[in-house]
Amino acid sequence: MAEHINKELEQRYSNTIFLNAVLPLLKTILEDTPSLQKKWQKRCICQVSCLLNNGLAGNEGKAGIHFIFENGTCTPVKGCCEQNPDLDLEFHSVEHLNLFFKSKTSKLPLLKGALKHPLLLVNFLSLLMKMGKLLGMTQAPKNEADQKLLVKCMFYLLSRGINILNKMGHPEVRNWTENSPDRVYAWAVEGHPDLSAHLRIKKGLSMARRGPYTKSMPFFTMKFDSPLSALGILQGTADMIRFTIEGKLTMVGGPEYGAMLGDRMMLVGSYVK
Repeated sequence: MAEHINKELEQRYSNTIFLNAVLPLLKTILEDTPSLQKKWQKRCICQVSCLLNNGLAGNEGKAGIHFIFENGTCTPVKGCCEQNPDLDLEFHSVEHLNLFFKSKTSKLPLLKGALKHPLLLVNFLSLLMKMGKLLGMTQAPKNEADQKLLVKCMFYLLSRGINILNKMGHPEVRNWTENSPDRVYAWAVEGHPDLSAHLRIKKGLSMARRGPYTKSMPFFTMKFDSPLSALGILQGTADMIRFTIEGKLTMVGGPEYGAMLGDRMMLVGSYVK
């Protein structure tokens, strides 16, 4: 029974990260891709959801996230829409959603609203595919704009992912945060203030935000000299020690804290791969 519970909990960790850290990246992708914005001028609501507890009736039996598109912008909203969205990609279980976004199943979700809004379905799937292709890259994109977008997305994903695991009580992350004084951990790229994110922790509490932390100097910052160097570490194609010696990676703060942060980053990665 314990093994079953552990497996179920692992699925919930992964599912919550997908819904609340990965999928909200659609906002960032749309913001940084003007060519896509013209497709999202008319107000509409798209949702990604999965059934819980054998599909109990109503939204209390579903987990999800919905997106409000209007005037070329995307606003992610946690949870299922109270009213019927224009489009709902409904997965039959938590595991089905996880497998789909890990690219480990070709089985599609139930496409509610697709017949009524076929063009909306095409546009939404295209946006999801762009996100999946970007995050699924094992080598840095050749285009500099794509490099910057991927770094930004990965910084946001990692900071939010750690925050989510802490709020869910993941033992490894909670053990790290519960005895911590007020500290801010940050990710940054020199000369690119828009390529940054930070995570604040204090006595078991945590908060993740986009952008630099401006109230004071962060307790620890993982700083890269370029987007390309950042991707070398984030995608696991470069050696951290060599990059540190060459000045491509600077750990502003004790290196032992860099190791701690790196372990939590890898933990988040394990739930989305």
